[in-house]
Amino acid sequence: MNASATNPEAPRLVKPEGGFMITLDRITNKMMKWLTYRGISILGSRILAVRGRKSGEWRTTPVNLLVVDGERYLVAPRGHTQWVRNMRAAHGGELRLGKKVEAFTATELDDADKPPVLRAYMKKWAWEVGYFFGDIKADSPEEELNRIAPGFPVFRITAA
Repeated sequence: MNASATNPEAPRLVKPEGGFMITLDRITNKMMKWLTYRGISILGSRILAVRGRKSGEWRTTPVNLLVVDGERYLVAPRGHTQWVRNMRAAHGGELRLGKKVEAFTATELDDADKPPVLRAYMKKWAWEVGYFFGDIKADSPEEELNRIAPGFPVFRITAA
């Protein structure tokens, strides 16, 4: 069970819970990692590398790099995950695609600035991550996107 389910004040975090969705999620993640490590990007997929906030060691996870109006973003559809916490501490990291490595700095968006990015993210990747947004869709009213914004960390990234 995630922290939000037991404490409504806790940041939203969706952990895999089992059954079909966890199996599908694991298969998708493995496939995305395998392709991305070989230099094949699926709609902007990358391997995110961020230094651990306690260990200082590189931690990696597959992510979807989103471009909106020339700006690049990383969205955390699962909520306040470990990579999000590490990013907040490190203020940047690396995006990897095959042998190409790009260092970047990251700035977290305020909740009020998230709706257009969340909308674009859902338009592009609802087929992959739509279930993390529940009944919120890309065409949901702005008020709904504002309501869920605190549960979805978003980082604007710029080349270091």
